Amino acid sequence: MLFPSVEFLVFLPAVYLLCWMAPRRRLKHMVLLAASYVFYAAWDWRFLGLILFSTVVDYLVGGRLYLETAEGRRRRLLWISLAANLGLLGYFKYANFFLDSALRLIHACGLTQVSPTTLEIILPVGISFYTFQTLSYTIDIYRGNLRPSDSFLEFALFVAFFPQLVAGPIVRASTFLPQLGRDNRVDSMRWLSGGAQFTRGYVKKVLIADRIAPYVDAVFSHPEQYQGATLWAAAFCYAVQIYCDFSGYSDMAIGVARTLGYRLPKNFDAPYLATSIQDFWRRWHISLSTWLRDYLYIPLGGSRRGFRAGNLMITMLLGGLWHGASWTFVVWGGYHGALLMIHRGWKRLAREYEWIAAWRRQPWWAAVAWAITLIAVLIGWVFFRAQTLGDAVLMVQRMFLPVLTLEPWVNKVGVAAGLGLLAWQYAQRLPAFRAGLRSIPVTVTGATIAMGIAVALVLAPEGATPFIYFQF
Repeated sequence: MLFPSVEFLVFLPAVYLLCWMAPRRRLKHMVLLAASYVFYAAWDWRFLGLILFSTVVDYLVGGRLYLETAEGRRRRLLWISLAANLGLLGYFKYANFFLDSALRLIHACGLTQVSPTTLEIILPVGISFYTFQTLSYTIDIYRGNLRPSDSFLEFALFVAFFPQLVAGPIVRASTFLPQLGRDNRVDSMRWLSGGAQFTRGYVKKVLIADRIAPYVDAVFSHPEQYQGATLWAAAFCYAVQIYCDFSGYSDMAIGVARTLGYRLPKNFDAPYLATSIQDFWRRWHISLSTWLRDYLYIPLGGSRRGFRAGNLMITMLLGGLWHGASWTFVVWGGYHGALLMIHRGWKRLAREYEWIAAWRRQPWWAAVAWAITLIAVLIGWVFFRAQTLGDAVLMVQRMFLPVLTLEPWVNKVGVAAGLGLLAWQYAQRLPAFRAGLRSIPVTVTGATIAMGIAVALVLAPEGATPFIYFQF
């Protein structure tokens, strides 16, 4: 079930009504859990078993971890959780990828008589997201940072909460479970703010991302037919598409959760205004980048001298692989890992050489740093979106050829939308602009929400398009 669909616009009011009719908090949780399972089963009911399996394993492991005092047994319990969750994720998402990679390696060694093998595996929607959520629960209990939930119902709702179940944000138990222990009454302001955020996400998805998608697909399907400036325009349009698609989902998820009385973490913070690659990762897919930092990078050793580069590169390579079972994603992760290491080296030089530090203090430096960062991110998106590594390399090569003419392909809507987004996000940083938004009357806000959804419904392309991150 997709957010921008008629089915969801029928499903959501039914959930509101049943929650409103629930006289007690526990009954409301039961309604939300049932609704979450219905929401997921609308895609494929057979994979509900995977969510239930992860839920039961981590609930039992978490409770036992908290009571166990022997370190050896605690580690074995943690490994049970890691093996169960990562084992399922590895099989469903990466089995064919590793089989295919192994076969290519064998053929490269001259053993061409080995025949290809492909498993008939369907990737369950959202498995990457809820796997990381349940892992954070058991790891936090193991570290002594969290008490286990006393209620299986509340823990099951934490795992399966439908607004963010299939594409995040990745919510941690320490953030969500305490909210289930409170009476989350929804007032008019929460309804309006949640509805406004849902509308923003809805408009991003159906009026921008889905409109740009056919043009982006045309270029990335046949990159050999296009030249320099057009390929830059395609990379920029894809940057707009993936941002509006993914941040649009996050906005809708956060907005729906808020109207139900729950707070989900912010997942995007104007990433294309970043002035360094480190700043970009503080703004893009925040719930994933902080998860990788806290549960992978720091346990590997973090920034300890002698391990910084290796730990950072491992984290980014695995972060790239998390996005998809393809070498293009691995290369994208490694590319960003290399950029982060270059950025760290640049900061170290600025501490050692005063003339570099003086550059960075100049008023024009922020604009230069922003332009360099945006160009680096656009190049990275080529590897992320390309169908093969060969296509990605070809596109990057042609992007730097001195061909400035624009073929008829160029999608003016995509370019205009991207520039408009940058201007809007920059304006939101201005105190006067924010104050003006806060002064808008409630009636105007409500009317704007209704108008935005109506316009999006009328102008949306035919057929609901799945979100890009559903494939991850």
